[in-house]
Amino acid sequence: MSENEKKIKKVRHTASGPRYKSSVGDKVFMTVNITFFVVFTFLCIFPFYYLFINTISDNDLVNRGVITLLPKGIHIKNYLALQNVSDFGNSILVTVSRTILGTALMVLASGFAGYLTTKRKMWHRSMWYRFLVITMYFNAGLVPWYLNMLGLGLTNNYWGYIIPGIVAPYNIILVKTYIESIPAELEESATIDGASNMQVFTRIILPLSKPILATIAVFGAVGNWNSFQDSLILMANSPNLYTLQHRLYVYLNSSSNLANVMQSGGQVTAAMLNTKVIQYTISMVTIIPIMLVYPFMQRYFEEGIMLGAVKG
Repeated sequence: MSENEKKIKKVRHTASGPRYKSSVGDKVFMTVNITFFVVFTFLCIFPFYYLFINTISDNDLVNRGVITLLPKGIHIKNYLALQNVSDFGNSILVTVSRTILGTALMVLASGFAGYLTTKRKMWHRSMWYRFLVITMYFNAGLVPWYLNMLGLGLTNNYWGYIIPGIVAPYNIILVKTYIESIPAELEESATIDGASNMQVFTRIILPLSKPILATIAVFGAVGNWNSFQDSLILMANSPNLYTLQHRLYVYLNSSSNLANVMQSGGQVTAAMLNTKVIQYTISMVTIIPIMLVYPFMQRYFEEGIMLGAVKG
């Protein structure tokens, strides 16, 4: 090997750097890390898997508690049985419509209010922002809230689901913080070109705020879908406005009471009216839509939370 070739080889070795040899401690650390996260992932997934296999397994085996890892006697009768719930289809329609409409209006209002609170020329901006933050820590309580809803005519009214949730202080603060991270030069250049505040908001701020808007959309959709208390309290005299959660709660209670009465009389076996299976099936029905939507929103969710938490 010539002298020049030796120099070239030495330079290449120096540029690439010596290979790092993992020590025993590094290998142990990686093994423990991987093992921990594998176990943690399993613990997170297993409850949902356990619920699912118990809803499609033989009800008698489920009642005896023998279904643990694999389903046995597979069937879908438990899901088909939900068709017997009165107004089941109507409750799904109410829940889906309130989730879509309520989330859309909340996202739009949060985006607009968050943008306004970033404008220093807004009338009494600091006062309104502080008033918004205070509502996160103090509330009047359940009874005054109900009396207020009653006075506004929002009891036994579909809009009782929508209007109270339009203004969400926490979401507005997230949007405000995110918008403040957008370079101000973009808005200034648009203003110089003659764009109004509304044009800046719709054409620049909203498109650039997709991550945080998708994040609060997930919050809003999950909240509206799982909402139960407002239906229970506000729609007491309007069964046609019950949400899916409320309707399934009523069904679960009626099934449990019927099973207890009939079993005490010896007219039916526990396998025929298995409240445990009913609970599992209802739980799966309520969480499946969220589990299907979240994977598509996760990328925006993580990005929005991280960027929205940079400044306060």
